[in-house]
Amino acid sequence: MKTHFTKKKISKQADEIKDTGFGTQTPRQRSVNIDGTFNIERTGLSVFRLDDVYTNLITMKWRKFIPLVLVVYAFINVLFAMIYYSVGVNHLGGVKSITPIDQFFDAFFFSAQTISTVGYGHISPEGFLSSLVAALESLLGVLVFAVITGLLYGRFSAPKAKILYSTNAIIAPFKDGRALMFRIANKRKNQLIEVEMEVTVGMNMIENDTVIRRFYSLKLENRKINFFPLSWTIVHPITEDSPLYNFTQKDFEEADAEILTLFKGFDDTYSQIVHSRKSFMYDEILWGKRFVSIIGQNDEGKTSLALDKMNEMQNAELPLHISLKESQAL
Repeated sequence: MKTHFTKKKISKQADEIKDTGFGTQTPRQRSVNIDGTFNIERTGLSVFRLDDVYTNLITMKWRKFIPLVLVVYAFINVLFAMIYYSVGVNHLGGVKSITPIDQFFDAFFFSAQTISTVGYGHISPEGFLSSLVAALESLLGVLVFAVITGLLYGRFSAPKAKILYSTNAIIAPFKDGRALMFRIANKRKNQLIEVEMEVTVGMNMIENDTVIRRFYSLKLENRKINFFPLSWTIVHPITEDSPLYNFTQKDFEEADAEILTLFKGFDDTYSQIVHSRKSFMYDEILWGKRFVSIIGQNDEGKTSLALDKMNEMQNAELPLHISLKESQAL
């Protein structure tokens, strides 16, 4: 695979970040995934680790969590139904089924009633062995449902920032020059206050005939705002002290440039700080564009925010970079 790098001279005024946590290795893929997770593979550990089970269950998507709970619930009931069936359905009082399949289903639904401690009563254990199995299943049911309840509470109570990002970042005209921009908005109705954004660019550089990864902090026009009821366009003016000054679209590609973003804000509902992360690779940065305003008013004169138009933009002509000395000469 071709190794990209740049020999561009970075402004001495650019703030280099000595340690972002990603090291200096040149990545072949993005450092931060689209969903905000870190694109890192951890090796050398056992496949199944108890200390990661809770974390995985709390953080996994709902579309995976709910089927997993149903599968575990069905598996436990099938397992105990097989145990009751092997002990003998004649030890379950109230079973009137004749065929083996119907008897197994009677044992299955008796297991479901026992593990949930519902106990409708039309089927009951008879004899020591079936009563012992039912008692153990009842205990297991209390423990399992306690764990599931704790997981559900943890998933609902954990504060999370649902920040909607524009699909692309753009290089747009800004004042007398150009700027790197992207747009964000709060997807939820919760109130976020004292929000701030940090933006970093990672690039492959040649130093002493070695390709290394360097990270630079991008100065923003507004790094922090007090209230976040509407959308917020993050703007990095590309001035002479910017590490992106005089960069072309080809330079971004050759450097495998990646824009890393970190959003922080105080959630007034949970009274906790929430975070959100995203990255834009060089091919996700559009040049010569301008965002279309998504703020308007409805028929009642109330301010409206069209979140379905977050990615709408129009073409815009980019001005050429003019150095400070050249502008003074003009």
